[in-house]
Amino acid sequence: MHSVDEWDLVWRLGLALLLSAAIGLDRELRQKSAGLRTYTLVGVGSALFMLISKYGFFDVLVPKEVVLDPSRVAAQIVSGIGFIGAGLIFVRRDSVRGLTTAAGIWLTAAVGAAAGASLPGLAIATTVAYFLTVYLLSPLARRLPASPYAPSAVRVVYEDGRGILRKVLEACTSRDFKVADVNVDRGEDPGAYVAVSLEVHGRGHVADLAADLGEIEGVHGVSAGDVNEIFDA
Repeated sequence: MHSVDEWDLVWRLGLALLLSAAIGLDRELRQKSAGLRTYTLVGVGSALFMLISKYGFFDVLVPKEVVLDPSRVAAQIVSGIGFIGAGLIFVRRDSVRGLTTAAGIWLTAAVGAAAGASLPGLAIATTVAYFLTVYLLSPLARRLPASPYAPSAVRVVYEDGRGILRKVLEACTSRDFKVADVNVDRGEDPGAYVAVSLEVHGRGHVADLAADLGEIEGVHGVSAGDVNEIFDA
């Protein structure tokens, strides 16, 4: 029966702490959901589960009588982290949110498991791959041509009772934008301003559309952006 020096295993937890905290700190600085504490706990927890799986049952092992599979707990890490990731993903207005956050947590769990399994090179390389993906691929993705089917949104604030909504819709169609959804927020006082949120689809630039809408007489404010941001405003 092998003996285990627990203090010899602490450095693996420390490595998992350092690498997962680095990933979590990046998320925290970029104001993303599930930041420093969540990612650090996931990485350290995964490393601890891996260490328990490898070394936690030496006292019950008996050659040719009691044989345990050290990969069984590691396999359950994948299932358990999938449960956490599923809770971060939600669908709103045909838009899936939280996939990158869930994937990041999944990767951090793998980093922690690698650190706990005495694979420091693999854990460090995976962490480096994370930062390369975030800081090299993300700017590249933003430079790709926008899909004509990708939804955008504009929010227009205008004076009520002047037929401005009709002019707004005409401006959208004149720029070849299709209006998929309209949300009108009217004030309680007659003659007050009205705020309308439009989900639009088209090949043009939504910023140009917003500029055109701002030129309409009676329009007091226009903002453009992500569908969820505009409709939740």
